[in-house]
Amino acid sequence: MSALADYRSDSGSFVPVWTLEIQTRESDTDRILDAVMAVNPLAYGRYQRNASVSAVGIETAQPMAGSTTTTHVEGFAPGTTDTYPMVELKISIERDTAMLNRVMSAILHVHHYEEPVIYLREDWASRAAYDPNRDNPHRWWNDGKGLG
Repeated sequence: MSALADYRSDSGSFVPVWTLEIQTRESDTDRILDAVMAVNPLAYGRYQRNASVSAVGIETAQPMAGSTTTTHVEGFAPGTTDTYPMVELKISIERDTAMLNRVMSAILHVHHYEEPVIYLREDWASRAAYDPNRDNPHRWWNDGKGLG
């Protein structure tokens, strides 16, 4: 295991996680998160349902003969390049293969693609050493900006 497993400092520590980066439609992010939440709390420290969603970008592909696109879209020519708006939804879970199986099954059940684009990375996520100094002027509850 990495030296990060033993890392501790005044600011906190790091824990091993898997990060899943899921390409999807912006309108589908809540459905995917709700499905994952049924099997994993997506915890990050003292918070749940933690995820990040990128700004809308473009995904491009060339569906080949026999793909769902060429099967279900009348007149679509195999090999034609197509582009679609998409976002990247990022979540992290503990490194546990049984949990990964449950999370992937939940995602595959609700994703709009039969072959979703999902990247899996081994990462280390920070965990804060909660500071009892509630007067820190940089904290959102003291900076006058709130969470926004």
